[in-house]
Amino acid sequence: MTLDTSSALLRSLHDPAEFTLTFELVPGRGGRSRALTRTLDLAARLAAGGRFQAMSITENAGGHPALSPEALGAEVRAMGLEVIIHFTCKDKNRNQMESMLFSWDRQNLHNLLVLAGDYPKQGYQGFPKPVFDLDTVHALDMISSMNRGESGICRGMEDITPTSFSKGVAVSPFKLHEAELVMQYNKLRRKVAAGADYVITQVGFDARKFEELLLFMKHSGLAVPVLGNVFVPSLAVAEHMYRGRVPGCVLSRALFEEMREEARGRDGGRRARLIRAAKLLAVLKGLGYAGAHIGGPGLSGEDLDFLLAETEAIAADWRLFVPQLADWPEEAFWYFSKNTRTGLNEPEPGPRPAGRRFVPAYEAARTVHNLCFTPGGSLFGLSRKACLALDESRFQGLFQHYEHLVKMLLFGCRNCGDCTLSELAFLCPQSGCAKNILNGPCGGSRDGWCEVYPGKRRCLYVLAYERLKTHGLEGIMGEGYVPPRNWALNDSSSWVNFFRGRDHTAARREVG
Repeated sequence: MTLDTSSALLRSLHDPAEFTLTFELVPGRGGRSRALTRTLDLAARLAAGGRFQAMSITENAGGHPALSPEALGAEVRAMGLEVIIHFTCKDKNRNQMESMLFSWDRQNLHNLLVLAGDYPKQGYQGFPKPVFDLDTVHALDMISSMNRGESGICRGMEDITPTSFSKGVAVSPFKLHEAELVMQYNKLRRKVAAGADYVITQVGFDARKFEELLLFMKHSGLAVPVLGNVFVPSLAVAEHMYRGRVPGCVLSRALFEEMREEARGRDGGRRARLIRAAKLLAVLKGLGYAGAHIGGPGLSGEDLDFLLAETEAIAADWRLFVPQLADWPEEAFWYFSKNTRTGLNEPEPGPRPAGRRFVPAYEAARTVHNLCFTPGGSLFGLSRKACLALDESRFQGLFQHYEHLVKMLLFGCRNCGDCTLSELAFLCPQSGCAKNILNGPCGGSRDGWCEVYPGKRRCLYVLAYERLKTHGLEGIMGEGYVPPRNWALNDSSSWVNFFRGRDHTAARREVG
């Protein structure tokens, strides 16, 4: 891998002698608030201290509108600190994304954290329209193309001056069930293949889970540096995490009760939370993480001074804290078996139960697809001939409505004209995924439920994994690339588009 020498952050992450520290800033609403002044004062103090390599700046965190991250990023960068701009997919389409990237390249804001983003919450006069035109794998592919001087997602347009973005991504090892966890890791494979340069973990408080991610990456040959997330919650935020109100962040009842008891102290539990964070920071260093991503509401410069000093004092004894940082249930699915001697993991993946989810509708759809829409299938030629003939006849409109009706009743079809059912276990991401994601799940699910519809709708990728595992095909969800939806095909026949070579599958097959 050739490193981009313009990124001091990447140089630090790839320096084995350096433990990279980043800190997360969360802009609020408004561009001239006292809270923003305090945020900039803290950034100036951290810049002067020289111990942090970058400030990470969120984009509309929690789905709420806030100051755009590049505005704060430009001021922080002027202080001499590297900046990581959160680049999310929720609020902008692919053209707006590319336009923003040109602007950020112009402003020398070259470090990105590419995320799907929290589902948009209430804004001006109601709830906004979620965009999610691209998913994170699409965005990474677009940025990688721009770094090569290609025209990004707009194929066929003239080349551009190469950009030099470094691309971070997130992953959560903190998932209870096999399908959720393995799909997180499968998505990480796709992200690295699409050009991810580094990884930041989701929030968690379990040492063994943090090690699990490193072991998975080593076992899968994913040679990119990882920052562990060290989050210092207030008691109020801890309660939100415990009750499932923060997408993707899980905190156990036992740990919440422990924090609530600590909060009875004179300082409201602040020192105890900082010491816990110091222990986690020491463990991350001991495990071999490239660095840590630190954050939390209301942290002051003094808090961070205390946290780093405490970490330095206890770092050599990091193994002693492994049993104290055990905030994940033993009965959950673990990718690796437990090493009872160290309290961490064995080096090889553990056994998995066989797949047993038999879904008649899936089996029937799979059979029909193999017969009619797979080159070499016994009915492929006949299906192609019939579809093209009907498309050229006076029954063209009726045929298109018939297709839509059948697929709507069976799959909730939205008539996108560029069907991905066969790649997602015959589940439609346009109707079944709140974020319309095509290349693996977001990180917001909890206990197998969709982030947006908890308790009402199961995560589409959990369902897909369970269906595919029955046939031993779950591994394909970590391979390949499903391109973004082509809106020029909207409200047209996906069967005809398939046989005429107009859809996204055309590049992978010969259309005779």
